[in-house]
Amino acid sequence: MTRIASLQHPDTGITFISRWITGSAERTRAAADALLEVSAADAPEVQLATHVFEDVDGAGLFIYGQWTSAEDHLAFVREGRSERVARIDARVPGIERPGLERTHLYRSAVVGADGEADLFVVTGHDTGGGPGEQRAWADARAAALADAGHEGLLAAHFHLTVDGERAVEVAEWSAAAGEADLEAAHGPRAPHSRYRFYGPARA
Repeated sequence: MTRIASLQHPDTGITFISRWITGSAERTRAAADALLEVSAADAPEVQLATHVFEDVDGAGLFIYGQWTSAEDHLAFVREGRSERVARIDARVPGIERPGLERTHLYRSAVVGADGEADLFVVTGHDTGGGPGEQRAWADARAAALADAGHEGLLAAHFHLTVDGERAVEVAEWSAAAGEADLEAAHGPRAPHSRYRFYGPARA
C-alpha cells in the first residue's frame, strides 16, 4: 500500500519537491524510468529516498526526495548532479525542470488510516509572513479538511518551505473520490496537480 506516511524516512533532514514537464505520457514514463534507474545506480548515502509520481494527464512528474540535510544535497549538486541529469536527458531530451522547493514536513491530517491511495493531489499555497504564518495556515487547513468529510479523502500532508513563504499540500485520495469531492476540497481557486504513484528511486 502506497501512502505518504509509509514513504517517510526517519533520518530525513529536508524534503525536496520538484516537478518535471515532459509533454506526453510516453516521455513521462521514459523520464521516470530513467530517473529510477540512474538514481538507484549512483545514489549517495545522503539521498535517503526518492519517490516518483506520474501526472494523470501524462504531462510530467512529481518528485519527492528526502535527504539528510540541505548541505549534503548541495554537495551532491556540486559534485554529481550535472552528470546524473545529463544521463537522463540523453534518454529523454527536452525535460523542463521549473525548480526545486526545499521543505520540511510540518504535519499531517489523517482522515482515513486504512485504504489505498489512488490519487495524490499536490497544491502550492503562498502563505508569506514567515514560519508562524506557514504553521497557522497549515493548522487551519488541516482542521478544515478533517471537518469537511470529503468522500475518499484519506490524508493531507503539509510541507513548509524553508524560506518561510509557501506551504505545499500533498493530499491522498482513494478511488471512492468523485470529481465533486476533489473540486470541493481543492477548488478552482487553488491550482493543483493530480498524480499517481510510479515508483521509488531509493527507499
